[in-house]
Amino acid sequence: MRIRLIIFFCLISFSASAQIWEKLGFKKKHIVLPALPPAKGHQFVSTDNILKLNSLQAQPIVLETCEFTLVATSKMVMEQAKHNMRFRVYNDASYNFSDLAALYVKLHRWSEAKWYYLQSNNISREQNDDKHTMSNLLGLAVIKVNIGDISSARTDLMEARDLSRSLGMQTQTTDIEKQILLLAQNNGTPSKPDVKYAEGTLNAEKKAL
Repeated sequence: MRIRLIIFFCLISFSASAQIWEKLGFKKKHIVLPALPPAKGHQFVSTDNILKLNSLQAQPIVLETCEFTLVATSKMVMEQAKHNMRFRVYNDASYNFSDLAALYVKLHRWSEAKWYYLQSNNISREQNDDKHTMSNLLGLAVIKVNIGDISSARTDLMEARDLSRSLGMQTQTTDIEKQILLLAQNNGTPSKPDVKYAEGTLNAEKKAL
């Protein structure tokens, strides 16, 4: 009987001590599976880059998130861009730049948005990524229409149209041609929205890259 009591109390003591050790942070190690490799390619497609067919100016963008969130997101994307540029993963960096441009468009910070689209476009040309180049040209056209640079916007649209033709994207080609006609019919300069510039921030980001 005495031996049975000793065994019983030992079992209780072991169970209690296990719970104490677990509370102190000494948990049983779990097997951690290796992380899956990142998916190849980039599927980011910004609908903000597409020009509206019923207006010469890009439609006002409704911010679904606050400005603080957009700025925080841009900083995260910037870190990814720095990493990819440092390790010469240029194709991914090109998409990081276009993502940054799209974020700055939502903030109406046209100078930064234009600069990042241009950087993305330079890389996408070098990488022969025609679809991405076409997307960048459409994004640049949106910005230039908003700041009143209609002539340059038309040039970007014409190049985007030629790329869409070479890629066999008939629907996209038709949409771009309609935009070119609308711009050609415009004899005036569209009114400029509230333009935000942050040259100091942009210069700092250029140096960081």
